[in-house]
Amino acid sequence: MTVSTQSQIAFGTDGWRAIIAEEFTFENVRYCAKGVAQYLKAQGTAGQGVIVGYDTRFGSERFAAAIAEVLAAEGVPSYLCQTWAPTPTVSYNVISQKAAGAIIVTASHNPPEWNGFKYKPDYGGSASPEIIEAVEREIHAAELTGTPSVMPLDDAQRNGVVTTIDPRPVYIDQLRSLVDVERIRDAGLRVVVDPMYGAGMGYLVDLLGGSRTELIEIHGERNPDFPGMRQPEPISHNLGELREAVVRYGYGVGLATDGDADRVGGVDERGRFLTPLQFFALLAFYMLEIRGERGPLVKSITSSRMIDILSEKYDVPVYEEPVGFKYVGPRMMETDALIGGEESGGFGFRGHVPERDGVLSALYILDAMARTGRSMSGLIDWLYETVGPHQYDRLDLEFPAARRAEVMGSVAESQPSELAGVAVTEISTKDGYHFMLDDGSWMLIRFSGTEPLLRIYAEARSMERVQRLIGAGRDLTGI
Repeated sequence: MTVSTQSQIAFGTDGWRAIIAEEFTFENVRYCAKGVAQYLKAQGTAGQGVIVGYDTRFGSERFAAAIAEVLAAEGVPSYLCQTWAPTPTVSYNVISQKAAGAIIVTASHNPPEWNGFKYKPDYGGSASPEIIEAVEREIHAAELTGTPSVMPLDDAQRNGVVTTIDPRPVYIDQLRSLVDVERIRDAGLRVVVDPMYGAGMGYLVDLLGGSRTELIEIHGERNPDFPGMRQPEPISHNLGELREAVVRYGYGVGLATDGDADRVGGVDERGRFLTPLQFFALLAFYMLEIRGERGPLVKSITSSRMIDILSEKYDVPVYEEPVGFKYVGPRMMETDALIGGEESGGFGFRGHVPERDGVLSALYILDAMARTGRSMSGLIDWLYETVGPHQYDRLDLEFPAARRAEVMGSVAESQPSELAGVAVTEISTKDGYHFMLDDGSWMLIRFSGTEPLLRIYAEARSMERVQRLIGAGRDLTGI
């Protein structure tokens, strides 16, 4: 897409993210809000209004108020959330309110010094690349016209241009329509939940607490520093306290949601980390085998080959997309997919918004345990009996931005015929450099779309093989 060389604002894999008080300023956020307003006016949908939500990061509610003030000045009604809420909660309110879209102030799983601006169109999912390009054009045009006008929030509320809403009730009703919450409540499970100080705090406790299923929550208070973790991302090295709580007190599973609760992660009853690829395959298996449903599967290029094996076993199509729900979500809508997912731990489901939902994903995992009476590790064993064992890991490497072209040039020029002693059968450049190998394993090298990181992903039958592939990938990059 074309981006003005003067602009600091460029949307990545999911929205625009930047460091607070450096690029993420009130001025730039107001430009973004005006750009969305102009885009909606051009679409003829501005009168339907915009949901404005936010997470628990530094100043998120103030940035959200600033957005509502710009929208009001532009004559675009908004529904301003009265408190922080998960991204999927805000997204579902787009549907329930029949709004033109949503703006959410969140940097999802980024480190605490970051914040971000997400735009969700009228279908409630991640904006497609075409919509993002159109919104960016409007934002960059707004930057050329001077500081956006604002209507003070009190005035906007008195004039009825800004309405304060509680986004939670309609979303909770939607969850109850998709999963039998009472079955989970009656199952007698023992669950530890870690919302990672983020917007998902309280949701699973309120749904499942006070029942035969025992549920406790850790990190269930707002703390924008996200202490004890580099960032609120449910990956292994951030889940030490969750792992400890599960093992020490004999709980059956630990489940974590990221900063804006659109992703899920966790550990089994032995404290073993469940990779995002295991989560995705298990959720697909739950839908296909346990619930007996059928429909296409959509996966990002970084997702497990287990999805391909399941598609063959249950005779359903599978579609592979570049990384990001801006690709996965539209494909889900196009194909009426049963489930869509990506390596980051974000999964979306048919009958819901085409958007990642960490809270719903957690409920579906608990429903799988409740329906089958199996432990978390027992479910993974059952999955592996069906698709065979698969191991996975990811290495994140920070690097000087000036070396980006050099690094990718090194990978592009290498064109290896084998990696770690196994023949390369295919190299895809759909999103980074994706190496498929003769033994069914794979390795991918790509730059993060949201952070200054190079990532190396690998999946194979054994962890020893995974680590050898990641080492080979690092050798190719020269970092």
